[in-house]
Amino acid sequence: MIDDDQRLTAMLAEYLRQQGFSVMIADDGKSGLAALASQHFSALILDLMLPDTDGLDLCRQIRQTHPLPILMLTARGDVTDRIVGLELGADDYLAKPFDARELLARLRAILRRHSTPSDGSLRFNDIEIDPDARSVQLAGQDCNITSYQFDLLLCLARQAGKVMSREQIMDHVRGEALEAFDRSIDVHISKLRAALGDDSKSPKRIITVRGVGYVFAKNDD
Repeated sequence: MIDDDQRLTAMLAEYLRQQGFSVMIADDGKSGLAALASQHFSALILDLMLPDTDGLDLCRQIRQTHPLPILMLTARGDVTDRIVGLELGADDYLAKPFDARELLARLRAILRRHSTPSDGSLRFNDIEIDPDARSVQLAGQDCNITSYQFDLLLCLARQAGKVMSREQIMDHVRGEALEAFDRSIDVHISKLRAALGDDSKSPKRIITVRGVGYVFAKNDD
């Protein structure tokens, strides 16, 4: 957990330990990066407001080298900040103040998504999705996408040819109903299309069904 609010981190650490987690706390970005470089962690809880760096910049830096799921904490109420955080690689976000039970539920959800057993690689023309390695290749080259976007792509690919509503996608990916006016799915779809070389104006891989949702094409020829 990277957060400089000592009262909050002490409370959360005690609560999470009671739930079976082992917790390490860093109160600034520098010490957080040092811990990530020296030890293995299953997940990261990251605050946006840090004394030595902006949490969004730190999220971007961590995502470049660490595939672990990131739960972002923010005191900022602006939806734009939350969307930016998701774009930079956070798997989920939680606005302060929050209930520790909700944090636990969201933490467990992102951990489940990262540990769900697969049924083998999925191939669609020049796209190969490996659930075990959590990797995507396009024409033999690695695609650089966030872990949240990987979960989104895997969800769509496993239902290839079927139209999925935004609500269904959010339920599969985050394990909860879609919040009213939440357009974060659209942001990630846009990023996925770019990573997969899909023309945003005339997509052939991830197709928008107006007024309904999205469908992953079984064959994009």
